[in-house]
Amino acid sequence: MPVDLSNILVVGISSRSLFSLEHENEIFNSAGVTAFRKYQEENENVILDPGPSFQLVKKLLDLNKISSQQVVEIVVMSSNSPQTGIRVMNSIKAHNLDITRMAFTGGQPISSYLPGYGVDLFLSRDEDDVQNVIDSKLAAAAIILNAPEKITNNPNVVKFGFDADEVLFTSSEYRYQTEGLDAFLKHEKDNENVPLPEGPFAKFLLKLSHIQQYLPGPEELSPLKSAIITARSGDAIQRVVNTLKEWGVYIHEIHFLGGLSKDKILEAAAVDFFCDDSEAHLVPASKKVPTGKVPYATGSEMKNLKK
Repeated sequence: MPVDLSNILVVGISSRSLFSLEHENEIFNSAGVTAFRKYQEENENVILDPGPSFQLVKKLLDLNKISSQQVVEIVVMSSNSPQTGIRVMNSIKAHNLDITRMAFTGGQPISSYLPGYGVDLFLSRDEDDVQNVIDSKLAAAAIILNAPEKITNNPNVVKFGFDADEVLFTSSEYRYQTEGLDAFLKHEKDNENVPLPEGPFAKFLLKLSHIQQYLPGPEELSPLKSAIITARSGDAIQRVVNTLKEWGVYIHEIHFLGGLSKDKILEAAAVDFFCDDSEAHLVPASKKVPTGKVPYATGSEMKNLKK
């Protein structure tokens, strides 16, 4: 009988995001796959240190201990061979992580396997892998940046932070970049009762909202929280609020910053993971909280906006 994942948040994570594998990645890039495999096999019993997403994964898995049923599934995904993955498997056991599903694709694109695993969110350090997932529209995806040296968070809460445009919603950023701020604000005002189109993280937000029903307490006090931290100003608020209402999503925090830097707000909110598409916000944010970069909907659109 097939496993039903409709009530489970499935997070696919690359081994290099879960564990610290930068030295090993340098060997792969400089000396090739054979040298990399040899190094991993010689060190398969050397336990890997936590990587930039380790704490997020651990806190997500802890939700299963307080929920009425399983609500989180973690799948470790790597394009390396199973032989080089033994060290990763040993490290999962040593760190006592409740992870039973793993994919080692031997060089095949990871994006092809996401539907089979029912992945809702994919986290990786590899930009090409993430762009392939975004382009396939199969799952939300983010390029994990280096974890900050000091993280301030609530040990009893998992909180996701989202930028609005080109992350939760789409089309607005492209209009802003191509037609200017005045045209963007006029369009948002004229269409404030028209729900925004879904962005790459919309379905992930909907899944977060859905599984809250299996966690203790009312939505307001849920141990799984979400926040929107956007550079939008007050002139473009109403359409966002109306869209969330149409989606039936309860958001615990919304910050419309009107162009202010997001880093201090993210730190004050004790966000466990923040995703944004803008380099201007990603760099300062990544110094305060674990952060991921969300590419634009397609590689071609991303290149056009960079011109």
